Amino acid sequence: MLDLLASLGSARVFDLEQLRYAGAPSHPAHQPGFNYFLHRHHARGAPEARTGASGIVVMPEHSGTHIDALAHQAENLTLHGGVHVDSGVQTSVGFRVLGVDTMAPLVARGVLLDVAGSKRLAPDHSITPDELDKAAKDGGVEVREGDVVLVRTGYGGLWSEPEAYLKGAGVSAAGSRWVIDRKVRAVGADNMAWDVIGPTDPELGVTLPGHVLLLVRAGIPIIENLNLEELASAKVYEFAFICLPLKMRGATGSPVRPIAIA
Repeated sequence: MLDLLASLGSARVFDLEQLRYAGAPSHPAHQPGFNYFLHRHHARGAPEARTGASGIVVMPEHSGTHIDALAHQAENLTLHGGVHVDSGVQTSVGFRVLGVDTMAPLVARGVLLDVAGSKRLAPDHSITPDELDKAAKDGGVEVREGDVVLVRTGYGGLWSEPEAYLKGAGVSAAGSRWVIDRKVRAVGADNMAWDVIGPTDPELGVTLPGHVLLLVRAGIPIIENLNLEELASAKVYEFAFICLPLKMRGATGSPVRPIAIA
């Protein structure tokens, strides 16, 4: 235990969460995004010297840095594992199966695939398997079974520019199959949706094909809106990854504060 504490004390911790604030980038399907209201105020005239302040948070689960639960997406009204969406599964207060409350804490080997490198990828660029292979080679890492794979597009640096951020590059359907073939535990990216937002995949006939391939077919969670700039700047491509979803019963996703320890 002492050795563990000593090693942690000398390690560098990278905070991979983006700042939450009203007006931060938000997918059109998840408006109004994050909002915070100061509800109780420190003020004069209190009956004692102590005063208190507290606020109210109003936001979709899928705002800011967050993780998608497996209930988040369906294909032909079928969730991961062949679970059909009906009134017994999907209720007005959440899902009875595959909600984020069923997701264990993510503690795993993390791998950064810095596809962008020194130059941000072009808007709406679709990342190919060859680019993922090259990023792994350039970083000197091998993606292994059980890893969490984080893909950097460079758009995390545009978090304060919502319009530009929403035009970010994403991983192609073939790129999603690339990580699935390696039996990873989870994936994430520094963009809004892992996929490129907008175009329909010609083979699957859906938008956001990675969501179908990863969440529905493979059962692999997706972490979105990561901040990978500091990690890439330090050229850290292999690390301990920790991500803790909130236990919100039946929710389709959860805000998270993931960290990398190297």
